[in-house]
Amino acid sequence: MGAWTVRRRTRDEGSMAVEVVLMIPILVLFMLLVVAGGRYVSVRADMEAAARDAARAASLERSSGAARSAADASANAALDDFATCRMGGFDDREFAAGGSVSVTIDCDVPNDGLGLIGLKGTKKMSATASAPLDTFRRTE
Repeated sequence: MGAWTVRRRTRDEGSMAVEVVLMIPILVLFMLLVVAGGRYVSVRADMEAAARDAARAASLERSSGAARSAADASANAALDDFATCRMGGFDDREFAAGGSVSVTIDCDVPNDGLGLIGLKGTKKMSATASAPLDTFRRTE
């Protein structure tokens, strides 16, 4: 016949289950922080690209009024509906041959779905870009 083995109980039984139960909420919070950071980085990149495109579109126009309209149209076309954005500033003080034009875009980024980590409401973000005007281009 075979030998009987006696199994001893140790104090470590079930400790892995407790560790997993305690670590799951921490991991979920960390994942939500990563999502929030990714959202902000993505919106910031879109804002900077829209500001750059708007400044470039404005620099190709011949008059200050046409430049403002072109910048506004370009900024609205480039930004998606994820955040509420508007053209916050348009600096055309140097709108002459060899000068420059600057465009500022302001956005309110919603924190929808991130309430579990304490992020509520919206976050205000801003991006500015400028573009040179051609030295040999006639402006009005």
